[in-house]
Amino acid sequence: MGFLLSVSFFMRFLVSLTLFCHISTTSLSTVQPLCHDDERLALLQFKESFIINRSASDDPAAYPTVSLWKPESGDCCKWHGVECDEGTGHVISLNLSSSCLYGSINSNSSLFQLVHLQSLDLYDNHFNFSRIPTRFRQLSSLTHLDLSYSVFSSPIPSEILELSKLVSLDLSSKNLELQKPGLQGIAQNLTNLKELYLYRVSISSSVPNILANLSSLESLVLANNGLLGEFPIEIFHLPNLLLLNVASNKYLTGRMSEFNKSSPLESLILSDTSFSGKLPISIGNLKSLNSFCASRCNFSGPIPSSLGNLTKLIMLRLPKNSLYGPIPQSLFRLVHLEDLNLALNCLNGTVKLNKFLKLQNLSWLQLSSNNVSVVIEPSTNTTFPKFEVLGLASCQLLEIPSFLRIQDELGFLSLSNNKIDGQVPKWMWSLKSLWFLDLYDNFLTGFEQLPVFFPWTTNLRVLYLDFNRLQGSIPILPPSISEYSVSNNTLTGTIPQSICNYSSLILLDLSSNELSGMLPRCLGNFSDSFSFLNLHNNHFHGTIPSTLSGGNKLRMIDFSRNQFQGQIPRSLAKCTMLEVLNLGNNQINDTFPFWLGILPELRVLILRANRFYGKMEISARDCGFQKLHIIDLSNNDITGKLSSVCFENWKAMKIIDEKHLRYLEVNSNLEGKGYSWSTNFTYSMTLINKGMEMTYGHILDFFVAIDLSSNKFEGEIPEVLGYLKGLYLLNLSHNFLTGPIPSSLGDLKELESLDLSSNMLSCEIPPQLTQLTFLSSFNVSHNHLRGPIPRGKQFDIYENNSFIDNPELCGGPLSKKCSDSENSVHPPSNFIQNQSSESSFEFSWKVVVVGYGCGFVFGVGIGQIVITKKYTWFMKTFAIGQPVRRSINWRGRRN
Repeated sequence: MGFLLSVSFFMRFLVSLTLFCHISTTSLSTVQPLCHDDERLALLQFKESFIINRSASDDPAAYPTVSLWKPESGDCCKWHGVECDEGTGHVISLNLSSSCLYGSINSNSSLFQLVHLQSLDLYDNHFNFSRIPTRFRQLSSLTHLDLSYSVFSSPIPSEILELSKLVSLDLSSKNLELQKPGLQGIAQNLTNLKELYLYRVSISSSVPNILANLSSLESLVLANNGLLGEFPIEIFHLPNLLLLNVASNKYLTGRMSEFNKSSPLESLILSDTSFSGKLPISIGNLKSLNSFCASRCNFSGPIPSSLGNLTKLIMLRLPKNSLYGPIPQSLFRLVHLEDLNLALNCLNGTVKLNKFLKLQNLSWLQLSSNNVSVVIEPSTNTTFPKFEVLGLASCQLLEIPSFLRIQDELGFLSLSNNKIDGQVPKWMWSLKSLWFLDLYDNFLTGFEQLPVFFPWTTNLRVLYLDFNRLQGSIPILPPSISEYSVSNNTLTGTIPQSICNYSSLILLDLSSNELSGMLPRCLGNFSDSFSFLNLHNNHFHGTIPSTLSGGNKLRMIDFSRNQFQGQIPRSLAKCTMLEVLNLGNNQINDTFPFWLGILPELRVLILRANRFYGKMEISARDCGFQKLHIIDLSNNDITGKLSSVCFENWKAMKIIDEKHLRYLEVNSNLEGKGYSWSTNFTYSMTLINKGMEMTYGHILDFFVAIDLSSNKFEGEIPEVLGYLKGLYLLNLSHNFLTGPIPSSLGDLKELESLDLSSNMLSCEIPPQLTQLTFLSSFNVSHNHLRGPIPRGKQFDIYENNSFIDNPELCGGPLSKKCSDSENSVHPPSNFIQNQSSESSFEFSWKVVVVGYGCGFVFGVGIGQIVITKKYTWFMKTFAIGQPVRRSINWRGRRN
């Protein structure tokens, strides 16, 4: 009996023990281990190595995550941004994206003690241009690494390639450079990659074919890297690729692949590359595609109707290509389409806008600058899509579309270069969301609502009304305006005092109207961002306001062809960013303003056709103008000798720099909710060249010209003029200059036009001038020159008019022949016989054309644009500052 009791007790003990062990095991399995003390200490040390600075992160929702890490809070696995392994308690994930961290990560950072890390996200912080430490290779368990937009500096260490387990790598940043082995090394070592983001990283190499071996790749972003060569077509065929973005690689060439139905591709971005050829019909096989952007490429041919098969397509952007033919009807089946941009192509035919209106999700539509005729049929449909962006420039419109009156979300509206006449309807003032309105180059005569007042109080930033037939007073705008251009109309009256409220103004162009009166005293000091002021060709009078001073960012002032009087206000010397000053064709009575020479950026100075008087003789210390490229003092009353001191001081004219092609222009950059807007306003110029007025649509930064004609200069031409080796034009005609033509002018190898006519020059024409093989215009008529005209090269093509009224001159095209002794003059021995006669300006670039044989070069090209304005007028006199072509780079961002 006792034995049985003992056995029974023992069995109960075993059962109880088993149950206790089970409960204990279950309980333990639900309690996550605490983080390790050494890792907790490492995290705290990492926190203490930074300053928390809200400006260190760009994300508006940025939050200082590490500020919640406290020593007394115990378990670091519960800290925000930290994740631990449930079994071991080791820190395996650290997410500090947009955490306002400012400081450096060096090789001694406690970060590298977290050797079990599998995921590290440091996106959007500011690491103070420190280099990415090579010790990252110690984090050998990493599968996800994001160091993007965190202000590291070059180069990317090759040790990153030792992280062979990486599945996702994001190093996107403008400050980083991927050096050899580059993309080749990534493809060879990081074979598990599914995501590779290298946006804006400097690579400057071709894309290796081996990259197509990364068969697991789902996202590949190689945008804005300086890539070149031909893009491997095999990459299009990666079996798991969802996103491919190689945009903004100007020298990257390639063609679109043929696509099969198995491709999972969802987003294809090729914009701003040199991809060419036709869009393949097989693109219609990409049934998962939701975004296709090929803006500003070299694609040609028709838009394939198979695009209508892409029923998931949300964004289709194909502007600035050479696509032709009609817009396919199949596009109207894309019911999910939100963004369609076909601007700046060669599309033709008639487009019924009502069909687009049936696409209820469409909010961005741009058809501008094609050969299409947009027809808007009367419709009883009241369920119009809500447009945010609508571009219908150059679409043969005859009126402002009436359906716009209910577009209460419309922000961007371009109706330029159409045939819209009559008055702007009153209902347009109800479009209170509008921030951009372009009615440039139509036949508009006025506004239904008088007085003309734009009631938008907060949103309107850009208004272009140029090249219409507007009459009456200047329309009054809200204080929010940044760019206001109403040139080439027939507006009358004065500039209203309300302009003093334009505190955000960047550009004001009122040129070529019938405006009059005196300028408001506030002009120039009401906006800190004011850069471009053009009042050319009006009837303004009085003195120039002294308020034009250093409280702004003025880079261009054009007051030419008015009736301004008095002196140039000394306050202009405070406009330290001024590049162009044109006061030509006024009634200014003053001495030459040497004090403007202190302006560090002044490149163009036009004072022609005024009443400037006195001498230009001054010390080198007071002369300045070290960046001056173009000066025109013609048709004034300046006396005395030509200043050798000033010519020596004009250092920018001594430099020949054709490598850096840049136009003088004003840039305007606007940021707003859902958009980013960039505008380039270039200057034009009219020069007296080769006896005629020539208008240049752009001013190249390296173009150098001096026009001192029609004054009262006397004495000899200084030898130091030969030091200004960048000169393309030199005009000293109609003065009282005496003595010989300096032989040093033969050193001006870039010179294309030389006018010394109507002076009292004597002696022989220097044979060194025959070395000027670009000199297409030469005039020494009406002087006292003697001896034979030099022979050879350009001198063999000059006509009689270049030499007339020099009684003792002989030879060449003149009827007077030289004696045998006079004919002994030959070109100098150092003449380069085999020098090419083609102008050194002759680029292969598309943005430059050569005019008048070997004559001046002027740019007519535009850069990467989506919307283009072409001003077609030619001014009759000097007119710098006319934005003859407004190059607009539309970079809309969607929220």
